[in-house]
Amino acid sequence: MTVAGIAAALAVGLAVGALGRLVVPGRSSVPLWLTMTIGAVAALLGAISAWLAGVRGFSLLGLVVQAGLAAVGVVIVVATAGKERSDSR
Repeated sequence: MTVAGIAAALAVGLAVGALGRLVVPGRSSVPLWLTMTIGAVAALLGAISAWLAGVRGFSLLGLVVQAGLAAVGVVIVVATAGKERSDSR
């Protein structure tokens, strides 16, 4: 994995994190910086996963894995943040 690959993964993650708030309807209690951070970390994990799976260099498959993991991470965090737990006793 090269420095350019890491930089590309960070860029993808930051973009997905910024746009991820638009996916979940309603007002979000999660700050923008947190969604962007989650997106960047998840995209890096996607880049590492793709690299370990044998995807080398810049490829569409690697980009899809990065963006996909970043989107899933952001949606999970935004959808679950601020939810009150119901006490069903």
